[in-house]
Amino acid sequence: MSFKSLLMAWASLTLLASPPKGLTRFVNPFIGTGGHGHTYPGPSLPFGMIQPGPDTRLEGWDGCSGYHHDDRRIFGFSHTHLSGTGVSDYGDLLIMPTTGELRFHNGADGKPGYASTFRHELEAAHPGYYRVRLEDWGVSAELTATLRTALHRFKFPKGKPGQVVIDLVHRDEVLASSLRFVNDHEIEGLRRSRAWAQDQHFYFVMRFSKPFKTHGIALQDRVQRGMESAEGKGIKAFAGFGDEGGEVMVKVGISAVSIQGARKNLDAEQPRWDFENLRKSAEAAWEKELSAIQVEGGSADKRTIFYTALYHAFLNPNTFMDVDGQYRGRDLKIHRAEGFTYHSVFSLWDTFRALHPLLTLTHPQRSSDFVRTFLRQFQEGGRLPVWEFAGNETDCMIGYHAVPVIADAVMKGVSGLDEAGLELALEAMRHSAEEDRLGLKAYKEFGYVPADQEGESVSKTLEYAFDDWCIAQVALKLGKSEVAAHYLRRAQSYKQLFDPATGFMRARMEGQWFKPFNPSEVNFNYTEANAWQYSFFAPQDIDGLMRLHGGPEPFAKKLDDLFTAESNIAGTQQADITGMVGQYAQGNEPSHHMAYLYAFAGQPWKTQNMVRHLLDTMYKNDPDGLIGNEDCGQMSAWYVLSALGFYSVTPGSNQYVIGTPLFPKATLHLSSGKRFVIRAPKTSSKSCYIQGATLDQRPYEKAFLDHGAILRGGELRFTMSPSPNKAWAQKGLPRTAILGPLIIPAPFVASGDGSFKGATQVDLGDAEPSAEIHYSLDGRIPGADSPRYEGPISITRETRLQAIALMPGRAPSTILTA
Repeated sequence: MSFKSLLMAWASLTLLASPPKGLTRFVNPFIGTGGHGHTYPGPSLPFGMIQPGPDTRLEGWDGCSGYHHDDRRIFGFSHTHLSGTGVSDYGDLLIMPTTGELRFHNGADGKPGYASTFRHELEAAHPGYYRVRLEDWGVSAELTATLRTALHRFKFPKGKPGQVVIDLVHRDEVLASSLRFVNDHEIEGLRRSRAWAQDQHFYFVMRFSKPFKTHGIALQDRVQRGMESAEGKGIKAFAGFGDEGGEVMVKVGISAVSIQGARKNLDAEQPRWDFENLRKSAEAAWEKELSAIQVEGGSADKRTIFYTALYHAFLNPNTFMDVDGQYRGRDLKIHRAEGFTYHSVFSLWDTFRALHPLLTLTHPQRSSDFVRTFLRQFQEGGRLPVWEFAGNETDCMIGYHAVPVIADAVMKGVSGLDEAGLELALEAMRHSAEEDRLGLKAYKEFGYVPADQEGESVSKTLEYAFDDWCIAQVALKLGKSEVAAHYLRRAQSYKQLFDPATGFMRARMEGQWFKPFNPSEVNFNYTEANAWQYSFFAPQDIDGLMRLHGGPEPFAKKLDDLFTAESNIAGTQQADITGMVGQYAQGNEPSHHMAYLYAFAGQPWKTQNMVRHLLDTMYKNDPDGLIGNEDCGQMSAWYVLSALGFYSVTPGSNQYVIGTPLFPKATLHLSSGKRFVIRAPKTSSKSCYIQGATLDQRPYEKAFLDHGAILRGGELRFTMSPSPNKAWAQKGLPRTAILGPLIIPAPFVASGDGSFKGATQVDLGDAEPSAEIHYSLDGRIPGADSPRYEGPISITRETRLQAIALMPGRAPSTILTA
């Protein structure tokens, strides 16, 4: 294409849709589409069920969303996409406008196909809108969406036959599919597929603004004469419109329930052919959502990064029910939601940390819907979701992190549950905690997950412990003190893995520490991380964690060591571990709360400095603008909350830890109609330190903020400076503490060879230094009357060593067996 032709093509595309105004003009959907962000640029409504958009990549880790900014070829436009995940799925119902020779092969192998080259210069994306020019076919393509439907607008050139190719084979494995030409302008069908989700159901109805002049079905890429419908696994089709060129629009309604459901969705949400009004409605929907938080000042890039982060945070979880309330449940059967909106796509290991606390603030009603969705999934699928989408439980990642999302909503008063609902919630939470799967049986027996019984044992122990604390909070709210005490004891399981000699959380097997030990090593004991990146995860009891380190100052020193250590990662090469500051990894979720821990240790100025550094360096207004994959909004939610000046270190509590505000002014427009304003007139990269603060014009001397203070509305004003004020908030530090019933960690073998010749000297230790250790070598269960450990034990033959730790006023520890 000549330069003149390029300009003409760009001008014609520019005239198709005026750029957005208001807050939507600050959203750049291409952020995260490069690097390892795994986002997509296609249009979707907030929490929308459909995500139509371009597919440029068919496989590979950086093809998880179907689009990557490095690519220069589009295969077509599919209608479902995942945002920022680490596993690939979706990409249902690919359609592609082409001209000239009809092709059903996609061209991925270099042979002629329906794929087309494109240029980013002739591509644009805004909230609710996407456009591109398909250079090989001379077709301009535009997309917009409603909650459950898409609208495509294709402009074909004159002189060549134009057609729309429909590919039901695209992307994942097809289990079953069908397609039927209903008449000369409508097609219906279904697609069941298997990838990450083992049985995804997808139904569709397509309507064209012009009647077909030709049409047909292809099986194994061969057109079948006279065939109007087909069932099988290799179905493709086409609708032809002759060579006169001009505009063809395509409406697509989808459903996970039935073809009838897809048709109802299409009739309800697109009764007319009006691309411009639909696009404007989508943009208005986003303007309303983004207006939940208004930031002022700062650079244009910072506002773009912020509002794009907010945009990404409001994409998931997705609405997953038809206009009549029907949805496909976790049992893959059809149910109906009444009084709430059923959702899907719950990346809970990621999103319990920041996304759900953010949505509790900005979307309390939707947070209630999430909780009610969870409880339906418990009733219909047998347990709470772990990583669910499209009615399928993938069991990806660890923990039972629907629990903290429920607890956060309950404790902040937005669950929408009556007393019976709360009882059901507690039952569901306890069910997840009392299963015997994924190391839980050993966790309940030993107080931790032994490394010789389950992989990722350290991470599982630590995250189970936090989830158990969340169960205890809901139990306390319901007045069930015995239940709460049980889970508060389990919530201290992190103590079982703390090695006082190294200051790290380490794997245990047969009573001994896993060795050799290198805290920078990524191995099977940790989930996408190493000992550095998990040794600070006890957000439910940071007071207790600091005591294990010897107090606030040694704990702060350990944080200093984290951020200043060499950034080299040993062991397994993990693509998720990115955005390194020392051994801190902003690109992956286990690190996200760590910069805020300085405030607990009495050094909030270090939190302020590090959070500002992360805000400034880890996010850019660029396709490669996310330092790690988006993970369904978590990476962006961290940015939104941190830019406001606070963060939810402990979901399930009402406390936010104050960091440093990024903008001179930010206003939260709460669902109650009240406003909470955060002012920091002189904030900047250099002036990131808080000199002082006022809340509603009264001095504020706390390094944390209560949820209730935000809900009441008002103004929090910060005085900022290039120099830290180390005296600020020293009498108002954040705190999380389990006060009782306290446990005693099980003893461990500090030294001694499990296999030896002649003799070995065994040293025992305990993370609780004041505990008494008693042991036995004769097979008897040790107790207070057993020998007390006073020093190394000499072992000269095969021996079963058992030990227990005792302290006055506490229950005995679990038993060490080696």
